[in-house]
Amino acid sequence: MRGEFVVAMDGQEAGPVGLRARLRAALGDSSDASLTKRLAGMIFVIRVASAGLAYVSHVLLARWMGSADYGVYVYAWTWVLLLGSMMDFGISVSAQKVIPEYRGKNQLNLLRGFLYGSRNLTFAVSLATSCVLAGLVYLLSPWIEPNTVVPLYIGCTILPALVLANVQDGIARSHDWMRLALTPQSIFRQALIIGFVVGAFALGANVGAGEAMAFSAIAVWVATLGQMIFLDRSLKGVVAPGPRHYDYRGWLAISLPILMVEGFYLLLSHVDILVLQAFRSSDEVGIYHAVVKTLALVSFIHYAMSATTAHRFAEYHAAGDRARLSAYLQHSIRWTFWPSVAATCLLLAFGKPLLWLFGPQFTSGYAPMFVAAVGLIARSAVGPVERLLNMLGHQKACALAYALAFVLNLILCVALVPSYGIYGAAAATSISLVVESALLFWITRARLGLHVLPFGSGL
Repeated sequence: MRGEFVVAMDGQEAGPVGLRARLRAALGDSSDASLTKRLAGMIFVIRVASAGLAYVSHVLLARWMGSADYGVYVYAWTWVLLLGSMMDFGISVSAQKVIPEYRGKNQLNLLRGFLYGSRNLTFAVSLATSCVLAGLVYLLSPWIEPNTVVPLYIGCTILPALVLANVQDGIARSHDWMRLALTPQSIFRQALIIGFVVGAFALGANVGAGEAMAFSAIAVWVATLGQMIFLDRSLKGVVAPGPRHYDYRGWLAISLPILMVEGFYLLLSHVDILVLQAFRSSDEVGIYHAVVKTLALVSFIHYAMSATTAHRFAEYHAAGDRARLSAYLQHSIRWTFWPSVAATCLLLAFGKPLLWLFGPQFTSGYAPMFVAAVGLIARSAVGPVERLLNMLGHQKACALAYALAFVLNLILCVALVPSYGIYGAAAATSISLVVESALLFWITRARLGLHVLPFGSGL
């Protein structure tokens, strides 16, 4: 029997034709929930591809540099990520609030001013700050480990490009241009680093922490400038030319409270590595970072949902549509938590061979992986609720939650890391993430009355 399709028990078509019809319906669904899933899926795919490339690059560096030099590179790169993510004044996130509002109110002069002025402001300030930081490294060099000084100098040259990339990322996300937002830094930068490292070894050159930072610097600048060209070209198609109005004071009034949130979040995310470097060997820093990179897939799920939901939270709140906001929040939490649980189980099952790729000594980080995973699951249980609080004007409460979690993490790291090493760092961070998630849950319930768990129903 050749039948093109079989009618299923519920009356829907089954088989090839029915499958194609359902697939077309899913892809053609223009609802916000469907769009969010597609965009989050796209971001997740990009981040997974990026994780794969980053994993390859870090495996190559760890294998060829050794755990000590790799630990120095991780330490310098951690400072770059921490400072570079804070020196945009929070504009990379506030862009997802400002741009939809300007568009909704048809304030095109302010929109044009923001698209141009936000990048110029953050680049100029980050360039000046980088020069000051380079001077600080020079002054402190007698007290800094000699093999760390050059990587830190090179890190200062990366900061302006990284800050500009972050702002461009926020602008692109606000237009749902997720590939343009993420691909330059997530894909091209990682691919360039791999190419540089492989090329250096093919030529017989030695690669240490300084060379690795230099490769990273070139890759960041190339990716950022390429992103700028394509972003400007895309903006010309959606924003008509005209006069620009610059409301720097208004932008900073929105962004600086968000910067407090992002700043404490970043400190919470990186304090473990910084404390490890202060109390333990560079080898342990490298092993712990390998654990973090291996578990990164779980964080990417949370990141994917956060990246696609922020401007819609702002849109529904501005429209006064509380029911839609609640339903959308529930959807985003469930699509953060359950995939995170599945990814965590998968990574823990294959964690030991994945760590072995970095080198046989890195498998000592397998047991701490289970400790570190607890905090990631706790964070995923409340989904992108920090974005919700930022977009709805509760930035200070969110910042306070992150500040308390950061202080707790710092205290626990200082107390546990000297004696327990990477076990202590993993335990301190997980405990802090559990506390952070509980605080965000309580703030959202108390201030907004919204349901913030993957179980049960909304309002």
